[in-house]
Amino acid sequence: MPELVVEGREFADEDWYGEDMVDRVYSGCTFRRVDLTEATTRRVTFTGCTFANVRFNASRHHDTALVRCVIERSELFDAEFTGCKLTGSTITDCGTRPLRVTGGDWSFVTLTGADLRGVTFTDVRMREVDLSRADCTGATLTGVDLSAATLTGADLSGADLRGSDLTALDPSAVRLSGAVIDAAQAVVIAQALGLRIG
Repeated sequence: MPELVVEGREFADEDWYGEDMVDRVYSGCTFRRVDLTEATTRRVTFTGCTFANVRFNASRHHDTALVRCVIERSELFDAEFTGCKLTGSTITDCGTRPLRVTGGDWSFVTLTGADLRGVTFTDVRMREVDLSRADCTGATLTGVDLSAATLTGADLSGADLRGSDLTALDPSAVRLSGAVIDAAQAVVIAQALGLRIG
C-alpha cells in the first residue's frame, strides 16, 4: 500500500529540492512552479496531474508512473527516467536536454515539436507516440518500439535508431541524413520507399 495518497490538491511555489519520494500516489493534482531539482521518485504514481513551470533538473525517477499527465513549460535538464510509465501524457514547451530514458512505457505520449536533440531513449515502449515535427537530431533511440508512431516532419538526422521498430516511418516525411540503422531496418525503409530487394 502507498504510504501517501493525495487527491485534487494544488501545490504552488514549493521547494522540493532533493526530495526523496517513495510509494506515493497523486491523483488530479496540480504542481505550479515547484522545484524538484535533484529529487528522486521511486514507485510514485501521478494520474491526471498537471505540471506547469516545474523544475525537474537532475531529478531521478525509478518505476514511477505519470499517466495522462500534462507537463508544460517545465525543465527536464539532465533528468533520468528508469522503468517509468508515461502513458498518454503530453509534454509541451519543455526543456528536455539532456534527457535519459531507460526502459518503461511511453506509449501514446505527445511530444509534438519537442526539442529532443541528443536525448537518449533505450529499450523504451513508445507505441503510437507523437513525434511529429520533433527535433531528434543526434538522439539515441535504440531498441525502441516506435510502432504506429507519428513521425511526420520529425528530424532524425544523425540519430542512432538501431534495433528500433521503424515500420511506421515514412522516409519521405522525415529527415534521416546521417542516421544510423541496422541491416533489418534498411530493408524496412527500402520497402517503405517501394524498392524491391533482390
